[in-house]
Amino acid sequence: MVCRQGFENDPVEIMRHSCAHIMADAVTKLFPEAKPTIGPVIEDGFFYDFDYSKGFTPEDLEAIEVEMKKIIKSNAKFESMEMPRDEAIKFFKDRGDPYKVEIIESLPDVGTMTLYKHGDFTDLCKGPHVNYTKKIKAYKLLSVAGAYWRGDEKNAMLQRIYGTAFTTKEELAEHLEKLEEAKKRDHRRIGKDLDLFSINEAIGGGLALWHPKGARMRDIIETFWKKEHFKAGYELLYTPHIGKAHLWETSGHLGFYNENMYAPMEIDNMEYYLKPMNCPFHIMVYKAHQHSYRELPCRWAEMGTVYRYERSGVLHGLMRVRGFTQDDAHIICTKEQMDDEISRVLKFSLNMLRSFGFESFELFLSTKPEEKYVGEPEDWKKAEEALKRALENEGVAYEVDEGGGAFYGPKIDIKIEDAIGRKWQCSTIQFDFNLPERFDLTYVGADGSKHRPYMVHRALLGSLERFFGILVEHYAGHFPMWLAPIQATVLSLSEEQHEYAQEIYQQLKEKDYRVTLDVRHEKIGLKIREAQLQKIPFMIVLGKKELEQKTISLRHRNDDLGSMSFDDMLVLFEKSLEQKTFSKDSIKQAS
Repeated sequence: MVCRQGFENDPVEIMRHSCAHIMADAVTKLFPEAKPTIGPVIEDGFFYDFDYSKGFTPEDLEAIEVEMKKIIKSNAKFESMEMPRDEAIKFFKDRGDPYKVEIIESLPDVGTMTLYKHGDFTDLCKGPHVNYTKKIKAYKLLSVAGAYWRGDEKNAMLQRIYGTAFTTKEELAEHLEKLEEAKKRDHRRIGKDLDLFSINEAIGGGLALWHPKGARMRDIIETFWKKEHFKAGYELLYTPHIGKAHLWETSGHLGFYNENMYAPMEIDNMEYYLKPMNCPFHIMVYKAHQHSYRELPCRWAEMGTVYRYERSGVLHGLMRVRGFTQDDAHIICTKEQMDDEISRVLKFSLNMLRSFGFESFELFLSTKPEEKYVGEPEDWKKAEEALKRALENEGVAYEVDEGGGAFYGPKIDIKIEDAIGRKWQCSTIQFDFNLPERFDLTYVGADGSKHRPYMVHRALLGSLERFFGILVEHYAGHFPMWLAPIQATVLSLSEEQHEYAQEIYQQLKEKDYRVTLDVRHEKIGLKIREAQLQKIPFMIVLGKKELEQKTISLRHRNDDLGSMSFDDMLVLFEKSLEQKTFSKDSIKQAS
């Protein structure tokens, strides 16, 4: 969920914001005891939070939609009002809206507050809105979820109603169809159906257990990742899961990131912390000895498991967890090497993502903040220019987020588009002028004196857990052969073919195919159906004819490929392995 800021010039988001007000009006009419709190526009819709102890049911949502229809039909005008701060506080107090009062009291005293009114409903809001309620043409309430007031677990649990609105009924229907498709692809459901992973509350929320098939896929991804990194000139590091408090004080994490870190543990009368990031450890590898300019660049990568505290309310399958493995890398280079290194890492990032079947990308360049930043403006300018040149040389479209860089450096962010058009933040290429200074990183230049190197943080897949969840939803569990945890299954028609099935199975195992054997005394139709439900790419069916002719009958998921020799099947398998990805159309058909 992304709360939208600055939507004032977007007519669709203005309409959605207005729809949120209409929904709040309908809720307070039908459920007078429900206290409204906030109702922002979010990506593809809106929500509104209510303090309502009973909770809203699906039937309640239907009733709210009916009431919204009446309000829209009344064609009430949206009117803005300005009210002195004290008067606004009294207005909402008299109306019994304690949350609005709290919001106003927490704001700076600017003299007047802006309110918006339609019909007999008034809300604290700076606007803008549509002119009349009849401007709302197509809307739908989607779901209810719990949410803490102001995101704090110590505060009251509220009821959040999600909704969406579009300018036409056709656009709404298309969006609802996309949401239904997303439900079918939910990685939590598919992960359970295919026995890939689980999260057990007995262990703790946000801590994933990788089951054998999921672990096999993870190993395939990691092995491919390592191979590609070695080819790209990286070396691998392995670093501990904990470090002394002093390390995190030096890095600044205890000062700036403490709320996302777990409580310290005491060892030998010293405090240690679970690592939230890998960078300080990579820096200490660099500081193990003095480096010369001849040794640079250092390209060091690690599949490093980190631990970050996330509120229980935001945990979501593998997409938002508390312990995850980050495909981290750090590049330490000279200023002269900067352009080439950025170009290399951008190209590498895009090629890696394409290898997993992603074809469409959105790229963003975030530049120096106006006020709070570290490093010299000249270095920022050089870094931004290097990032910009890399994007332009790669020939990819990108947007510039002026002033959107972190305080420690500019960055490139890459979003990938999945099979049903959703965007996912994935790769990040991030300059850092902060840590080299904090840890006093140096190298000896050609002039014999010490210089400060440039440092680039880089994650291609991001969190391995999250990327795995994205892959599951992208392919709807129908993975290409190279990724599939089980590539083929050998199915016998009757006991007569058991020995032949065992022979085929063994030959495939010896050739390193991931294959299973099903010689149960069950009907072949049941065996095929179960293999299809497990989304196994190939089914090798062996009956009386296949045994006599020493052939096999091959099925690819839902297609019958017919009879062929074992060697012909191997040729087909090799071609399937070379085709690392499906086309977008075949991914959609798979679901």
